[in-house]
Amino acid sequence: MTQPIEDYALIGDLMTSGLVGRDGSIDWLCLPRFDSAACFAKLLGEEENGHWRIAPVGAAPDERCTRRAYVDGTLVLESYWETEGGTFKVIDFMPQRDTAPDVVRIVEGLTGESTVRSTLRLRFDYGHVVPWVRRVDGERVAVAGPDSAWFRSEPHVHTWGEHNSTRSEFAVAAGERVAFVLTWHPSHEPRPNPIDPYAALPTSLADWRAWTSQCTYEGPHQEAVIRSLITLKALTYAPTGGIAAAATTSLPEELGGVRNWDYRYCWLRDSTLTLGSLLATGFLDEARAWRAWLLRAVAGDPADLQIMYGIAGERRIPETDLPWLRGYASSAPVRVGNAAVDQLQLDVYGEVIDSLYLARATGLAAEAHAWKLQLALLDFLERNWRRPDEGLWEVRGPRRHFVHSKVMAWVAADRAVRTLEHDPSLPGDIERWRTIRDEVHRDVCENGYDPERKTFTQFYGSTELDAATLLIPRVGFLPPDDPRVVGTVAAVQEELGRSGLVRRYSTEGPSVDGLPGDEGAFLACSFWLADALHLTGREKEARALFERLLAVCNDVGLLAEEYDPVAGRQLGNFPQAFSHVGLVNTALTLARGKAAVAIP
Repeated sequence: MTQPIEDYALIGDLMTSGLVGRDGSIDWLCLPRFDSAACFAKLLGEEENGHWRIAPVGAAPDERCTRRAYVDGTLVLESYWETEGGTFKVIDFMPQRDTAPDVVRIVEGLTGESTVRSTLRLRFDYGHVVPWVRRVDGERVAVAGPDSAWFRSEPHVHTWGEHNSTRSEFAVAAGERVAFVLTWHPSHEPRPNPIDPYAALPTSLADWRAWTSQCTYEGPHQEAVIRSLITLKALTYAPTGGIAAAATTSLPEELGGVRNWDYRYCWLRDSTLTLGSLLATGFLDEARAWRAWLLRAVAGDPADLQIMYGIAGERRIPETDLPWLRGYASSAPVRVGNAAVDQLQLDVYGEVIDSLYLARATGLAAEAHAWKLQLALLDFLERNWRRPDEGLWEVRGPRRHFVHSKVMAWVAADRAVRTLEHDPSLPGDIERWRTIRDEVHRDVCENGYDPERKTFTQFYGSTELDAATLLIPRVGFLPPDDPRVVGTVAAVQEELGRSGLVRRYSTEGPSVDGLPGDEGAFLACSFWLADALHLTGREKEARALFERLLAVCNDVGLLAEEYDPVAGRQLGNFPQAFSHVGLVNTALTLARGKAAVAIP
């Protein structure tokens, strides 16, 4: 049965991640990286596509744990089960790895005695390949092509094969513990040294608590902010500093629909908001690592700048379908890779330059080559900002003159001017960029604003609206009290609003994105609306909307990309970095006032 997206919790080791359902089943796990093929793909298919469930013997397929929670300040998940004979909990985590990724599941008896069942069904290559499983010295090893996984327990628990799965049943009394460890490694390499699961638990707890102790945020809803920051950290690929947009692929924006995309990559446009969140909450090392990833990824000919890259900076992300997976809630196709990598999205130039400006303005030591790279990007943008593009929403329809793209071109020119004003010793023609900045500003105000409806539109000549125009006051294009900003906020709230939240744009009629079907309210855009309401003086509404968005978080504080307010379900890839960045930034905005979003 398909669990709601919000029934899942995230575990990870800063190189990859998995999703654990409330039924005790890990239904999604990619090894060894976020963007590797999944060895548990039940999330997008059937049980036969791979999963690992630990639950009481006799638990129904849809039976859920009694309660669950993360250990405070960590990514260690505890799920509690009550049975007729007693209670137990399952502790799920992935230790920060030494040489190989490990998934650790510790079953601990709390009261009485419970009988527990473990069902491990490994399927490599996104649930497509059944491995050959054999017993070696009391452990199980599964091999298929390049993949190998070892499965063991401490103390030893008897296992047997049944229906191409590895099963075990055991009793656990109060105070007793049984640990299972699943370890992946390339099949052509020697088995890595086994970890001690019981020693790994306090180490993992200490690692996460040491990290979260750096957080400087002390405002309202601190727990939700810290959980969002932990989620952003969990989506970070530690070797490079790149942050994946989400842990999953192809979770649908509409149940049963075709809006299913792979988000296990790094988007440049996330850089400004992500960097700002990290810098504002005390995580300078992560901000520095993210900037380093950014500079490596975008190095080269500015004409070759991509909107996204692999987590290590890879440029080729070909998109293919996986026909053997039926899709989450029969939402097909299931896609891996992302063809949007080849799109022209001019806003990313502004976002890259803005993020590097922000890093400099907030105290990160300047990189020697960063300004030269920005000058090259600016030169390209000067020659190309007048072109139509696919825009930040990666529409698969025709190119258009999207207002947000033009606004971000203005941001690029504006940050160049501000940088040269701050440090006149840097090379660059400040008057040239002032002229370009003014030209872009006039162009947007003349062609992207509808004076009759008193709102900025989605693209030049359009009557449609776009929630991205809510960012106009945040980036400094116009002041918050400008009537054009006030009108835009009101229009977006009225026309794109859905049960108090907001959509990206309208999907009714001939949709701008060239795709059939609908989608839910976009959570990042809803946070932008809260910010815009606050900036335009509608403080009470801003706080009410923020509280509404906090209520959308699942029981362990996680957010997907979108939300269906009618069905009361999260939609889209999960957990979504952009949503959690929005939560952090809105919390900062409301806690610190307008200065939180002022341009330095």
